[in-house]
Amino acid sequence: MLKGKHIVLGITGSIAAYKAAMLCRLLVKEGAEVRVIMTPLAKQFITPLTMATLSKHPILVEFFNPENGEWNSHVSLGEWADMLLIAPATANTLAKMTTGIADNLLLTTYLSARSKVAVAPAMDLDMYAHITTQQNLRTLAERGVAIIEPAAGELASGLVGKGRMAEPEDIVEQVKALFAAEVCRTMEGKSYIVTAGATIEPIDPVRYITNHSTGKMGYAIAEELAARGASVKLITGRTALATPKGVERVDVLTAEDMYNAAVEAWKGADGAVMCAAVADYTPQHVAERKLKKSDDDMRIELKRTKDIAKELGAMKGERVLVGFALETDNEAANAEGKLERKNLDFVVLNSLRDKGAGFGGDTNKITIIDKASATEHPLMSKRDVARIIVDKIESITK
Repeated sequence: MLKGKHIVLGITGSIAAYKAAMLCRLLVKEGAEVRVIMTPLAKQFITPLTMATLSKHPILVEFFNPENGEWNSHVSLGEWADMLLIAPATANTLAKMTTGIADNLLLTTYLSARSKVAVAPAMDLDMYAHITTQQNLRTLAERGVAIIEPAAGELASGLVGKGRMAEPEDIVEQVKALFAAEVCRTMEGKSYIVTAGATIEPIDPVRYITNHSTGKMGYAIAEELAARGASVKLITGRTALATPKGVERVDVLTAEDMYNAAVEAWKGADGAVMCAAVADYTPQHVAERKLKKSDDDMRIELKRTKDIAKELGAMKGERVLVGFALETDNEAANAEGKLERKNLDFVVLNSLRDKGAGFGGDTNKITIIDKASATEHPLMSKRDVARIIVDKIESITK
C-alpha cells in the first residue's frame, strides 16, 4: 500500500519524538520514501543523525544550510509529498497550524502542502483535554487534516490519561487506510444517512434526560462511507466530535428532532445506519420554568418516543437499513427481535458486559446478526469496526 509513496515526516519537540525513529523505519520498510523535517526543539529529544540513518536522507531543520546558503524549499517539499505526517504533533504546533503561523520549516511546508496531512498529537492529558487544543483539533479536522487519536496511559509527567502518541504500528496502519480510502471509492453515487450520538429530552429549561453516547461509532461509520465515495448525511445529537471530511452534518437535539430529520432525509437515500442512542421515552410535559426541589418526591410522567428505525423500515423497499443493539442481557435474542420488528438488513450488537465495548471509548466488540447468521468480531478500534460494517453494507448491495 505504501510502496513508492512520498511521505514527509514532521517531528516536533515532544518526548514522544523517540517513537518517530521506529515510525520512520516502519514506513521505509513498507516501501515509502521518507523525508524528515524536524523543528529546532525536536533536536533536543532525538538526534538528526538517527533520523538521517533511518530515512536514508539528510534531515531538514532550517530554511537554508548555513554552510553554503543552499535553500531547503518548503514549496518543493509540499509538491513532492503524497502525505505530510506530523508525529509527534505538540499542542504548540497544532495551534500554529490552525492559525497559519509559519515560523519554522515544518509549518511553512504544511502551508505549502497539496497532499494529505495527518497529525498524531502527543502531550500531557490536561493539555490535550484543554478546550483550546480540542477546538484546534476540530478546526484542523474540518479542514481535512486526519487526526490520529492519541492513546490513554502513563504520560511523561507521571499522570495517567489520554495524550500518549499512538504507537508507530498503529500510525502506519492509519496511514495505509488514508491512502486506501483515496483509491477505493466503491460507493460513488450512493447516498446514506447515519444517525449518531445521544438525544436530549428536556424536563425543564435546566434539566434533561439523556445517555452516555459520545457519537464516536456513528461518526466513524459516516467517515468510512464518505471515504468510499458515498454522499453522507450525518444526523447527530450533541457531541464534541469534529464533522468528518466530506460529510453533511445535521445537528438535532431531541428524539422528535432526529425522527423528523431522518424521515425527511430517507426520501432520497439509498440506505441508512441507525447508530444514534435515541431516547425511548420523553417527558409528557416540559416545564416552562425550572422545577424547584421540595421535601416531597418528584414524579415525571414519560411518553414513548417515535421509533425511527421502525418507521424507516416500513418505507424501506430495496434499500439498506442497518440497526444497532446495545444490550446488557439476552443480547442475541433482543438483537434478533429488532431485526424482525424493524425490517433491518442486519443488526450490530454490542454488550456493556464486554470490556472495551459500549459508550465513550475508542474500541468496540461487535456481533453482526442478519437473517442467516451471526458473526462475532474481536475487540478492535471503532474505526476498524466501521470498516467491517461498511464492508457488510457493500456485500449486500453488490
